[in-house]
Amino acid sequence: MIYSVNGIVTEKETDTAVVECAGVGYACRTSVYTLSRLETGKQAKLFTYLHITQDNAELFGFADRTELGCFKMLLTVSGVGPKAALAILSGMDANTFAITVATEDHKSLTRIKGVGPKMAQRIVLELRDKLKSDHIAAASAAPVKLSSGADEAVRALMVLGFSEAEASQAVSSQDGSLPVEEIIKLSLRSLAG
Repeated sequence: MIYSVNGIVTEKETDTAVVECAGVGYACRTSVYTLSRLETGKQAKLFTYLHITQDNAELFGFADRTELGCFKMLLTVSGVGPKAALAILSGMDANTFAITVATEDHKSLTRIKGVGPKMAQRIVLELRDKLKSDHIAAASAAPVKLSSGADEAVRALMVLGFSEAEASQAVSSQDGSLPVEEIIKLSLRSLAG
């Protein structure tokens, strides 16, 4: 498994970036968001996912672990392959995706080319169910009473791959009267720092 590639960006195409590492150029399929953060001739690190099928092997690369986590989460939804997952993450960034799933806003997903109403509903349904069944918590973490907006923010952070304990701790340190989107952004900053 290739965890990441770190090197010079030698080429950028519509949905691909080539990163040269130790003389080998790795073509990584990627999102518009990641491509916008890369500059040809500059150093870059992409977190990767190797997708192998009977006929093909493709490497997908993302600028941060959050976007990679969303990509992997999307691949667990029945009927969503790498192409659709990449289209979704090109249509909205990882934070927006998390908010969309947490608020069950499947209509926002249908605005993305190739995502119909049935697929959008399935994405929201399957990822919300996955989050509800995920009861990961640190044994020493004391339960924290959160507002409904904070609960949504915790679920959104869990979609991005954070454990319930990490998400709850980050959200509980934010002002609960803020809009959900703002709580998520501030919590992501504290988790990244």
